[in-house]
Amino acid sequence: MEKISVFGAGSWGTALSYVLAQNGHDVLLWTHRAEQAEEINQHTNNRYLKNIKLPENLKATSDLKAAVNHSATFVIAVPTKAVREVCSAIKDELDKKALFVHVSKGIEPDSLKRISEMIREEVPPQLFEDVVVLSGPSHAEEVVLEQPTTVTAASENTASAEKVQDLFMNHYFRVYTNTDVIGVEIGGALKNIIALAVGITDGLGYGDNAKAALMTRGLAEIARLGVKMGATPLTFSGLTGVGDLIVTCTSPHSRNWRAGNMLGKGKTIDQVLEEMGMVVEGIRTTKAAHQLSEAYDVPMPITDALYAVLFEGVSTKDAVELLMGRMKKNEMEDLINLL
Repeated sequence: MEKISVFGAGSWGTALSYVLAQNGHDVLLWTHRAEQAEEINQHTNNRYLKNIKLPENLKATSDLKAAVNHSATFVIAVPTKAVREVCSAIKDELDKKALFVHVSKGIEPDSLKRISEMIREEVPPQLFEDVVVLSGPSHAEEVVLEQPTTVTAASENTASAEKVQDLFMNHYFRVYTNTDVIGVEIGGALKNIIALAVGITDGLGYGDNAKAALMTRGLAEIARLGVKMGATPLTFSGLTGVGDLIVTCTSPHSRNWRAGNMLGKGKTIDQVLEEMGMVVEGIRTTKAAHQLSEAYDVPMPITDALYAVLFEGVSTKDAVELLMGRMKKNEMEDLINLL
């Protein structure tokens, strides 16, 4: 048994706390809302995971200092936009080295930093043991039902990845390891963009042909950018690449797909966000990916089309027509360039 602190009591943070508690670990789940901590201590978190009874040994707190002092293993499960703020607050209470495990999927606009880079910037080296990325095709709603789920723990330090593998792995939650942190983070973040696009085409009433095209060509542009940034090409054929892309583009559990679906049906972005009531990471990531494509001079037509819809007022139908009307291209060029 190990002591573990989880920061962020949304659906994913709660689901991972569920897994860790079931594995016999002493888990303290932090939320900034005292009323939510009280509810979790009564073994439910109904806003995010309806009708799920949480393990009795899963405890929650709204006291950040208590969460920091509880352990030296921190699972960061907050939205991308809150990573810096939460890590900075953790740092101010920290007096020992800690292992940071991040499970969020996004890129910071303007700085264009991946989440592991953001954590390293906010936490000084003397308080920092390592950072591990836990990512893959995983809906919280299915994890807490103990349905088979497989993810990847990635770190440049294999021993750190294997430690996280040991903490989380059980009969329904299988964890692989990987050393390609860049590829795992890029795949996890950018698949949300493609899920938004797929949701839009579904909302417009297009069929499986359009969905298959977006997913396939979307994976090509994710890999194109990732490899240019230093990722290993094969990572995008794995769980955090095509695996995460499939689950996010094809499931009603996916916030990004649901948001895109509403956009395709004619709702404005403000209406979508109000109705969702939860963070839609793909919206913010679209801006960052658009900036990355320019910074690395990598063509990303699907990302560009979605950026035009979200930030430039282009209609969803016009964006689809622009994609379909692009210049002729040889499909194998992308595959050859990745080798």
